[in-house]
Amino acid sequence: MAKDLSNLKVAILVADGFEQQEMTEPRKALDEAGATTQIVSPNEGEVQGWKHFDHADKFSVDVPLTEANADEFDALLLPGGVANPDQLRMKPEAVQFIKSFFDAGKPVAVICHGPWTLVEAGVVKGRTMTSWPSVKTDLINAGANWVDEEVVVDNGLVSSRNPGDIPAFNQKMIEEFAEGTHTRGQQAGAK
Repeated sequence: MAKDLSNLKVAILVADGFEQQEMTEPRKALDEAGATTQIVSPNEGEVQGWKHFDHADKFSVDVPLTEANADEFDALLLPGGVANPDQLRMKPEAVQFIKSFFDAGKPVAVICHGPWTLVEAGVVKGRTMTSWPSVKTDLINAGANWVDEEVVVDNGLVSSRNPGDIPAFNQKMIEEFAEGTHTRGQQAGAK
């Protein structure tokens, strides 16, 4: 991961119930690559992480979702966990925030249950991606080509299945974030 992301500002969109290591490990990799990361959340003050079914740590919210502007960020990280994306997809401002990254061709990294928010944003049709197995049918029904692979890259969208995939996920996320914006006409990257 020798890519330099020192000029990148990355939004990490989470609500209570995100899978903690799916946020902290990619965030650490981004920080080590020089990126500036900020937690964006519908919560103000703090947001609660989870470790599977148990409460984990709380994290300070850097930017409340009501004040967040996708134009101020270069890339987006969407951790999973069951409760987190389920809450986010029910908030129109979160869905619009996510959609704005796709409309601008900015890179997005999503893991586990995180793709639920992408389904809601209507941005998966025609894309090859992966997720936690229970999200497979939702992605297929939304027009995605779902595959069971450790990490999948499709035109700036990086997806992985679970915390065990984080090393490969981090590597591809940093590569795609370093490339910057993508246009929909570009070919999918390596899987």
